[in-house]
Amino acid sequence: MDVVFVLEALVVLGCIVMGTRAGGVGVGLWGGLGVGILVFVFQEAPGEPPGAAMLIILAVVTAASMMQAAGGVDWMVGVAARVIENHPKQITLIAPLTAFLFSVGSGTSNILYPLLPVIYDVSYRNGIRPSRPLTVTVVQSGMALAASPVSAAMAAMLTLTDVEPFGFSLPQILSVTFPACVVGIVVTALVMNRVGKELDDDPEVQARIEAGLLPSRAELVAASAAPATSATPASGDAGTSAGAAGSAASAGSLPGSTTRGRNSALAFLAGVVVIVVLGLFPDLRPAFEVEGEGSVPIDMTTTIIIVMFAVGVAILFLGRPKVGDVPEMSVFKAGMVAAIALFGIAWLTATFITAHQDVIVETIGGWVNDYVVIFALAVFLVAALTTSQSTATRTIVPIGLAAGLSPGLVTGMWAGALNGVYTLPANGTQIAAANFDLTGTTKLGTKLLDHSFFLPMVVMTVTSVLVGAAIGAIFY
Repeated sequence: MDVVFVLEALVVLGCIVMGTRAGGVGVGLWGGLGVGILVFVFQEAPGEPPGAAMLIILAVVTAASMMQAAGGVDWMVGVAARVIENHPKQITLIAPLTAFLFSVGSGTSNILYPLLPVIYDVSYRNGIRPSRPLTVTVVQSGMALAASPVSAAMAAMLTLTDVEPFGFSLPQILSVTFPACVVGIVVTALVMNRVGKELDDDPEVQARIEAGLLPSRAELVAASAAPATSATPASGDAGTSAGAAGSAASAGSLPGSTTRGRNSALAFLAGVVVIVVLGLFPDLRPAFEVEGEGSVPIDMTTTIIIVMFAVGVAILFLGRPKVGDVPEMSVFKAGMVAAIALFGIAWLTATFITAHQDVIVETIGGWVNDYVVIFALAVFLVAALTTSQSTATRTIVPIGLAAGLSPGLVTGMWAGALNGVYTLPANGTQIAAANFDLTGTTKLGTKLLDHSFFLPMVVMTVTSVLVGAAIGAIFY
């Protein structure tokens, strides 16, 4: 490695660190500054901006924000809440799996926020330590976006793998990431079911109850059961699930329980299904003559954009949202921030990698080929530092592909390693979960890594990386 390579690498790392400290759009701004330094100071040719990924994000975010404005996200939350409440004793497994499916379908982890108080309520009423389902549910969202056809992380990944010479398309990515994520969630839920004392044996919880800071479970069950005296007496699971009637009722009264909210959500989910089907069967896509290649179907980037715009129009009629409210939606704001952050950092890393591809392949590529786990570790660390799945994708995945790793193997490790976003207790969903848990069993810690989310993150990451790598290596 020459001096120029080292200096430019320091510029890239410095911009990533400074962008992370600034947060939000600051990540993209520092990335853009880094491109300027590489181009004007080191005279490197600008890399290819991530235009395709940006267009996918803009189209998907627009449609998803339309759905949210029409009440579709609230309807999804209501459905997910009822599923969780119908299986109270299995909540440590059911809650994260349900949240996973809805995160996959919607392409965002924002759906977690209104689910967290429901998960806390159901678990506490049924004598289950709330930290168990809460932490697993939060952590799964780190990798759920790797199994979603309409997430920003998938947009970034698809534009890297679904091109020559790799040709690793959306259905192939999902065939690796989806089972790897599900296995990771199941294994983590089984492990977490044995972590921590039971509520009746936890002195901290009992002290809160005695101090009047926390109502006893018996008081909650009695209060919620009082209006339902005409119901047939039940025992076991049925009796305890009746204690969750209050939260079930609140879920049913969410704005999203309207017909328009339901219809907009179903339209969006139908669009997701159409995208997957068109990915599975390229012959269904229009084909056009390309010189030297014959008749070629339109690419998946164009397909996703067209389908999402069509979904947005469908939601206009089915959900009738106020279009003026769309820019105020949380999904829209988060999506725009993700797009700006992705653009700057992806452009920076593309400029650096293009300028030094031979060195990267020979040196870093050699390390990755000798110790494949280094790739997963790199994705994990960048995700931890930037708290952005899409940024970690555009930063590290090109290096793994350039090093000669198969796209299947890269995809398998990539999905699980994205959980690195929960290494530090600074994510919004982590803070929300800890605040909703009135028993105090879900902790943010005081020493950075002593929080309640660290163990489930490690278990889920290791499991998903191993399973994903095995699937990718064996089948692809």
